[in-house]
Amino acid sequence: MAKKTKQISYLTYGVSILVVLVAFMISFFVYDRVPEMMASHWDTQGRVNGYISRFWGLAIMPLVSLFILLLYAIIPKIDPLRANIASFKKYFDGFILVLVLFFFYLHVLTIAWNLQYSFDMTVAIMPAIAVLLFYSGVMMEKSKKNWFIGIRTPWTLSSDRVWEKTHKMGGMLFKITAVLTLFGIAFPGIAVYLLLFPLLATVVFTIVYSYYVYQKR
Repeated sequence: MAKKTKQISYLTYGVSILVVLVAFMISFFVYDRVPEMMASHWDTQGRVNGYISRFWGLAIMPLVSLFILLLYAIIPKIDPLRANIASFKKYFDGFILVLVLFFFYLHVLTIAWNLQYSFDMTVAIMPAIAVLLFYSGVMMEKSKKNWFIGIRTPWTLSSDRVWEKTHKMGGMLFKITAVLTLFGIAFPGIAVYLLLFPLLATVVFTIVYSYYVYQKR
């Protein structure tokens, strides 16, 4: 089992590093084709409301991905409950890859926009957010108590049973939020609200729910 887990980790990090390298390569090849000040931020209606220098516009997403890879490589080694992380390691590894692919997708969208391709940024980004939220829900349902990943409240960290019940509920709610987010493709005018309101409600509810389960126990 340990050998299989290591193989999954090597594959995950190998593919993730390859994705980051491709992102850097794309940045290199388009460097002279994008404007010196790149569009980097959009409002809820998909209008540009922020700019960044070309260098950082092309470097920031790959660098963030590298930081994430380093951070998530360290977490399983320093967590006092690292054995629990090992029990859902394949889902943890999958989350790393999904996260790196998410930032790669944002990188490509940003470059495409600055190369004058026309599309609604809000609509384009919603499917990627939905995938990230849905997989977050999957990982939550499989997770065991630890100090870095999941819904970490005083009550979930005090009881394995409270952790399990809270994360089953939280996982389901994150999946529902992901589905609601997809409706933003059909209703771009309220796409951001279809993401933010359910997500905020999910976060608040799971915190309260963890306390409720703890008290009921």
